Amino acid sequence: MAKPLTDSEKRKQISVRGIAGLGDVAEVRKSFNRHLHFTLVKDRNVATPRDYYFALAHTVRDHLVGRWIRTQQHYYERDPKRIYYLSLEFYMGRTLQNTMVNLGLQNACDEAIYQLGLDLEELEEIEEDAGLGNGGLGRLAACFLDSMATLGLAAYGYGIRYEFGIFNQKIVNGWQVEEADDWLRYGNPWEKARPEYMLPVHFYGRVKHTPDGVKWLDTQVVLAMPYDTPVPGYQNNTVNTMRLWSAKAPNDFKLHDFNVGGYIEAVLDRNLAENISRVLYPNDNFFEGKELRLKQEYFVVAATLQDIIRRFKSSKFGCRDPVRTCFETFPDKVAIQLNDTHPALAIPELMRILVDVEKVDWDKAWEITKKTCAYTNHTVLPEALERWPVSMFESLLPRHLEIIYAINQRHLDHVAALFPGDVDRLRRMSVIEEGDCKRINMAHLCVIGSHAVNGVARIHSEIVKQSVFKDFYELEPEKFQNKTNGITPRRWLLLCNPGLADTIVEKIGEGFLTDLSQLKKLLPLVDDEALIRDVAKVKQENKLKFSAFLEKEYKVKINPSSMFDVHVKRIHEYKRQLLNCLHIITLYNRIKKDPAKAFVPRTVMIGGKAAPGYHMAKMIIKLVTSIGSVVNHDPVVGDKLKVIFLENYRVSLAEKVIPAADLSQQISTAGTEASGTGNMKFMLNGALTIGTMDGANVEMAEEAGAENLFIFGMRVEDVEALDRKGYNAREYYDRLPELKQAVDQISSGFFSPKEPDCFRDVVNMLLNHDRFKVFADYEAYVACQAQVDQLYQNPREWTKKVIRNIACSGKFSSDRTITEYARDIWGVEPSDLQIPLPNLPRD
Repeated sequence: MAKPLTDSEKRKQISVRGIAGLGDVAEVRKSFNRHLHFTLVKDRNVATPRDYYFALAHTVRDHLVGRWIRTQQHYYERDPKRIYYLSLEFYMGRTLQNTMVNLGLQNACDEAIYQLGLDLEELEEIEEDAGLGNGGLGRLAACFLDSMATLGLAAYGYGIRYEFGIFNQKIVNGWQVEEADDWLRYGNPWEKARPEYMLPVHFYGRVKHTPDGVKWLDTQVVLAMPYDTPVPGYQNNTVNTMRLWSAKAPNDFKLHDFNVGGYIEAVLDRNLAENISRVLYPNDNFFEGKELRLKQEYFVVAATLQDIIRRFKSSKFGCRDPVRTCFETFPDKVAIQLNDTHPALAIPELMRILVDVEKVDWDKAWEITKKTCAYTNHTVLPEALERWPVSMFESLLPRHLEIIYAINQRHLDHVAALFPGDVDRLRRMSVIEEGDCKRINMAHLCVIGSHAVNGVARIHSEIVKQSVFKDFYELEPEKFQNKTNGITPRRWLLLCNPGLADTIVEKIGEGFLTDLSQLKKLLPLVDDEALIRDVAKVKQENKLKFSAFLEKEYKVKINPSSMFDVHVKRIHEYKRQLLNCLHIITLYNRIKKDPAKAFVPRTVMIGGKAAPGYHMAKMIIKLVTSIGSVVNHDPVVGDKLKVIFLENYRVSLAEKVIPAADLSQQISTAGTEASGTGNMKFMLNGALTIGTMDGANVEMAEEAGAENLFIFGMRVEDVEALDRKGYNAREYYDRLPELKQAVDQISSGFFSPKEPDCFRDVVNMLLNHDRFKVFADYEAYVACQAQVDQLYQNPREWTKKVIRNIACSGKFSSDRTITEYARDIWGVEPSDLQIPLPNLPRD
């Protein structure tokens, strides 16, 4: 087979990466050498690869700074409505290549680095991922920042600068082991500390009601230090800001506590305050009611709101009165989007500032708050909903508790007036849940305190209206919207799959990069022999490249002509990695039963992290690795089936595996996955989807035609019917011999001979209390997988389906999603205005 072009060789042929003019290349080289020189003067004589990475990062950063300053100046002068995206997670991944792509510098850098005898791709691999997120919710925030900048919105991402992001996953003896992610160890060239904007955040204390208003006294103060990261739009010279807060103890921390002689202890205790931004909670779709987490949630909200109000007051066209107490125009200048309920405290905190500090009367303040805030719901799983004990609030945030009680009282009075005598409705709709432990339902607080509530895919938004917030929907139906998620085509096509991007550009030009709906222009070309050949060739090259990576990093040899069957996402029962396991075992048993039979070779790759406290998820990983060690060493199986667990799945690994995938598994129980976004990345990168009618899969099937996906299994209605009837797993176990055989093998220790009852808990769950009904979809799933095998044997028809999928993936750009948020929720219009370059005069 011909050796594939390196990415570096390919890039030189791709115009969308910026033309490497001689001047640009010379300038990059000069800048690189200057940065390298200063690194070495300070330090050593011999440059390491890391020195080269930092020199390049600083070179690229230099190109951002002028645009960054110019953009912020532009906003100050025009005073547009500003969008504040509040999230406890921003799963950014690496920044270097994304910055080069968005600035159109990739070819110039590539050529300059090549002339210096270095390899750009090698340097890119040195950068640590910014893993400040768990999965979909945090990565969505990152895609949204890219789209908001590309659409010219005056937008800011606000979050926490965790010292330790999502843990690094090691697999030891088949088990997940967590390691701290010390991502800042070598410094972060992309952030700029802004100590001049440091702000105080208050905790604990007591509330005093006085004739001149309410006072929150005797609080403990923690300082919030902002770190700014530039967010460049795609080749439009806009550079927005992501501002992440880090916790600092004040210099007098604990020293005023009369603890004579306790000076050393007091200084050591600074850690207690600074722990607030120490570590990301590693739970995905699960609520853990820890006080430190509540502190994190208030910390980001309190610091951010002070910043928002400072910027509102100092804005050129802000209120004209000398003391600036006119907050009437606040919702015309500020939109706050709450990414799930994690920043819900923005609602009572904004009320506290308006009422207690700015002396706005309650009803006016409430009107302003509602017009400003909007809430995105990300899950319908009950275990994921945030319900904080009232007792925790009483001690940590006493004034906020009072405000929440007052909000709730007015809300319930309103409901009672509309539904007299319906006490059960009042109980269901209250922000306060009565019981052994009184709790605050943060989702209810968000719905009441926002002017817009949205789900993240059409089916999810319907479930939100019909079940989770049914009562609230009946009260204010106009408040509820859908905003189907999307992904940025810059990172998830141009950056991660240059070969495919180039193939598309050759056929339809490069307009699709900022208007992904243009991919529709590929539909008439679905029978174009050259396109079919090129798409198949790019996929094969990506598979060869990923095979080489797996061999180098994990010492596993795989068959690059096998079907790459990929299931990567957080490990969770509802995502049903166990259903995949049962299929793998079924394939294995079929090979063993009839080794001579022709068989479509597969490499099944499963990857994802399990929350450290989630026992069942960790058992699922152990099961995958155990199946792998049996299947991969069975000489009868040979090259026909391989099972690989992809260790430490993260953004930078997704960028490698997704372009190489043939089959994308999206197999959650219908009604459980709010949207999914990995599904969209695979579709855009030329994999076919096997999936249930859940989340955005429904809309993917609608866009591409259900016949161009492999859809199987129960629909939401079937799941509900089965719930009413009562799900009995044993019925399927007894009826389906291949299922019984697979379950018995897991149960008997066939895959864990040294520990026969290793998977006792897994089998017990599947048979006796499986909330996600794995067995109910097994038969349909296995039959559907047989159809996948059949089509894969006809490469031309397979590739035509791939092209149809790519052509129909345009809806799933985060540019489209953000345009909808802008128009329907924030009341702003995207703009394709190019801000003039820093070296050009302004209009």
